Amino acid sequence: MADVIDYKIYGDDLQLIEIELDPREGVRAEVGAMTYMEGDIQMQTATGGGIFQGFKRMLTGESFFISTFVNSGNRKARVAFAAPYPGKIIPLDLGQLGGKFLCQKDSFLCAANGIDIDVAFTKRLGAGFFGGEGFILQKLQGDGLAFVHAGGTIVEKNLGVGEVLRADTGCLVAFAPTVDYDIQFVGGFRNALFGGEGLFLVKLTGPGKVYLQSLPLSKLAERIMAVNPAPLTNSSSSSSFA
Repeated sequence: MADVIDYKIYGDDLQLIEIELDPREGVRAEVGAMTYMEGDIQMQTATGGGIFQGFKRMLTGESFFISTFVNSGNRKARVAFAAPYPGKIIPLDLGQLGGKFLCQKDSFLCAANGIDIDVAFTKRLGAGFFGGEGFILQKLQGDGLAFVHAGGTIVEKNLGVGEVLRADTGCLVAFAPTVDYDIQFVGGFRNALFGGEGLFLVKLTGPGKVYLQSLPLSKLAERIMAVNPAPLTNSSSSSSFA
């Protein structure tokens, strides 16, 4: 059973989450996400389940190690984690979400001790090749709180049975395992070449909850590269005087 933790999210577009831990409670987080921690918090960094588990985490784009923060004192203590780029932190109460949720790689931020963070694979070959994020997803499993991060504004959709939602492949953040995940050709010669949305869309079929982001990191990086000129190459020259 996962630890029951309290939390508060600060900020709007560059968010930080502060987690309050009772004595002996803990939280697991992606390496490098910690912003500050109070004196009674002890940090331990490990693979989170052995070498094989560490390699599986690397497949999802996360680091080989994961950090655990435990309150070793006799009173409440706090530890905080920051989102890696502009966007929102999404709290997922897995106990109310059926005990399992899938999310895109790189989106995990932190979770209560007792939450299992594992690898899941897309069910269809086409979704793996053309889904923007490849075959590999993250699977969060347990009965407590987990937190994922996404770019820009977050939209939550609750799809009914058979209800279809199509979205940009990079804009999908997380979804219930009851949602069918597939890839669909955008359709139309001009749409494919000049629509600016890529050749494929992700097709989600309910029932289940879906989270979408308005600004995936890949799009943010593309915009930055578009306005940032290539660095000038430094050249050295020598001159001699007679």
